[in-house]
Amino acid sequence: MLLENTGLLLYMAMVFGFVMAWGVGANDVANAMGTSVGAKALTLKQATLIAIVFELCGAFFAGSHVSDTIRSQLLDVSAFAQSPADLVLGMLASLLSSGTWLVMATYRGWPVSTTHSIVGAVVGFAAASVGWHSVHWQVVGRVVMSWVGTPLLASVMAYLLFANIQRHIFRAFSPVSRVRRHALIYTWMVVFILAYVLSQGVSRYVALSEGMMAVGSLVMALFGAMFAHVFYYRKISGEGLRRRQQFELVEHIFAILMVFTAAAMAFAHGSNDVANAVGPLASVVQIIDAGGDVYANGPIPSWVMLLGASGIVIGLATWGYRVIATIGSNITQLTPSRGFAAQLATSASVLLASAFGMPVSTTHTMVGAVLGVGVARGMGALNLRVVRNIFMSWAVTLPAGVFLSLGYFYLLRTFISAS
Repeated sequence: MLLENTGLLLYMAMVFGFVMAWGVGANDVANAMGTSVGAKALTLKQATLIAIVFELCGAFFAGSHVSDTIRSQLLDVSAFAQSPADLVLGMLASLLSSGTWLVMATYRGWPVSTTHSIVGAVVGFAAASVGWHSVHWQVVGRVVMSWVGTPLLASVMAYLLFANIQRHIFRAFSPVSRVRRHALIYTWMVVFILAYVLSQGVSRYVALSEGMMAVGSLVMALFGAMFAHVFYYRKISGEGLRRRQQFELVEHIFAILMVFTAAAMAFAHGSNDVANAVGPLASVVQIIDAGGDVYANGPIPSWVMLLGASGIVIGLATWGYRVIATIGSNITQLTPSRGFAAQLATSASVLLASAFGMPVSTTHTMVGAVLGVGVARGMGALNLRVVRNIFMSWAVTLPAGVFLSLGYFYLLRTFISAS
């Protein structure tokens, strides 16, 4: 099948890509920001504003690395050399099927994995159109392993972090005096992650090695911790406060830290999950621009990254509230200290995956971190019914992406052939 009606295909790619990005914003970004809202560290409007700024920056400045995995490494494009239109239509079907599923899931308030959906859709249409040999199963295997490994990593990190907070701060004789010391370490960790994710964006335009970014982030983290100590922490005093009031002051400190972890989470999410919308879109654009050359694999155009980033923030601003409640309050009751532990563990895990170019599920990672916090409080703190429903929605997402993609693929091929 030869590549024809390129103008129509390009227009459809833009529309479908935007719909997919909108779904990522409505569902996945809500997962990323839900802990901040659920812990009452940020209002919904404040969380939306932070997400708009840092999601845009993360997607536009640092999202191309992971997008390369989605658009070119999952498939053996040589299998489509004689039928470039099938590859284009398959990518369009993948975008549309994932977007459809995300709209349905978000309407129901289900926090599902956009990565599951788009990877399943891409693999499904490729296997059906040209055969199983067209799929790079080693890459798919690594992606699937990251879906398991990253949530476990986030869960363990969140468990250990919150257990440390419980033991050394909340159970201390004077929680306020104790948090002054530990907050320096937490501030260092937050600033390091924020500086590192921002340096990843800068590295797209300025030659920076991993070592340079790490050292620079370490220096910025030290200065950040010193600045916070001089101008804030050393002035805090729990003298004369009752224990309940001391707890409230400690939570206020963690609420401030959550603002920065929310920013890091938004940037890390934008850098990783924009690939779910931009990867297939970039593939379509490049094949069309190259006149049907399926091997075309140049830099992703800036307007493609901007379209994906814009769709993400619009999705959050319009329907994000439908999923925020599930992550923010329904799994386990969150406070700023609990939300901080979950957010820091999630942002660190997603950032690590993004650095290796692995399209992980932010949904799985955040839920894993929240579960880790809940387990640290005791199993009775978890709403197991909600956890069960979330796991069931995850199980349905992958096959839903496959079958919707197949249906849309054959529908689009029939429509394009008839036009």
